[in-house]
Amino acid sequence: MAKAKTSLTAVERRAEELDTIAAVLPIERRDELAELLTDHDVETLRHLVNQGMGDNTLRALTSDLAYLEAWGLAATGQSLPWPAPEALLLKFVAHHLWDPQHRETDPDHGMPADVDEDLRSQGFLRSAGPHAPSTVRRRLANWSTLTRWRGFDGAFASPALKSAIRLAVRAVPRTRRRKSAKAVTGDVLAKLLATCTTDSLRDLRDRAILMVAFASGGRRRSEIAGLRSEQLTVEPPIPGDDGPSLPSLAIHLGRTKTTSGDEDDVVYLTGRPVDALNAWMVAAKIESGSVFRAIGRWGTVSRRQIDPQSVNAIIKQRAVMAGLDSGEFSAHGLRSGYLTEAANRGIPLPEAMEQSRHRSIQQASSYYNSATRRSGRAAQMV
Repeated sequence: MAKAKTSLTAVERRAEELDTIAAVLPIERRDELAELLTDHDVETLRHLVNQGMGDNTLRALTSDLAYLEAWGLAATGQSLPWPAPEALLLKFVAHHLWDPQHRETDPDHGMPADVDEDLRSQGFLRSAGPHAPSTVRRRLANWSTLTRWRGFDGAFASPALKSAIRLAVRAVPRTRRRKSAKAVTGDVLAKLLATCTTDSLRDLRDRAILMVAFASGGRRRSEIAGLRSEQLTVEPPIPGDDGPSLPSLAIHLGRTKTTSGDEDDVVYLTGRPVDALNAWMVAAKIESGSVFRAIGRWGTVSRRQIDPQSVNAIIKQRAVMAGLDSGEFSAHGLRSGYLTEAANRGIPLPEAMEQSRHRSIQQASSYYNSATRRSGRAAQMV
């Protein structure tokens, strides 16, 4: 006689519901989110998945929703109310955009110590000091989006909120920093790859990630994490210069940050990156589904793709192993590094953009030009 199925707790039920959308929306902290998010939060996320919202947008919404719920609990002792009153939105701004100098004379200025400690203990806060204005604006924008999807109007366009943000930003000016302090150019990439020389699964995977991400035009971490074998097409070998032919592979990108997926954006891999990718897929016995997967403690390969943040963590870990400052490099350094390296090698910008798939010449040239300006004629007028 079969045993009766025990009823699930609310947290366990939310964990299962989150698990059902993990294929579209990879969630690294599922169990923690199940405790943090409400039933309505999870239902909203499931609804957005069914509406076909882009993976990157969904990840950002989930990340910001988790942060907002954690902050709301820490600051008020309760889950977020929907819609949020204007006073709560102003409190959010006051807690995240503040003047460090003012804080020295007024300890109550900015985020209260107990709220800060609570968020830090959960891993939601890492760096000290006020948030970047762009982060605050993005979280407010996503808060507004989630409010509308629940069928409510919010106070996000109120003059008081706009004024509070404007005054806070003016009081604490910030210099905009690149996503990666330094570009992962060819020489840096070589040092990272030098830490992946064994035939262990971890070395084979990380070597393939580094080479594929760079050689395919500096792919975004979400594109690398979400890469599936169905996106790969074997191409005819490329004749080598006085040597054997080089293996070639096409990557069909599908939907990306700047494309809808209607057009078939393709980038190509040739030579060593193809060999590195094949070596990993053979060793990990990957014939279908996600290409880059998590590796368990005992060397077991997961069925699910790695989280996009894991790509960032791999680069930082390899930087440490190579004797570099991990704080200076991130996954975005591969994207800027590809264009910087293209400039160093004299590859025309339009040709480099064909591989990087940048839509904006202004954005692409900001990386490309920085490599040539110092040695260019414009810098040697005197």
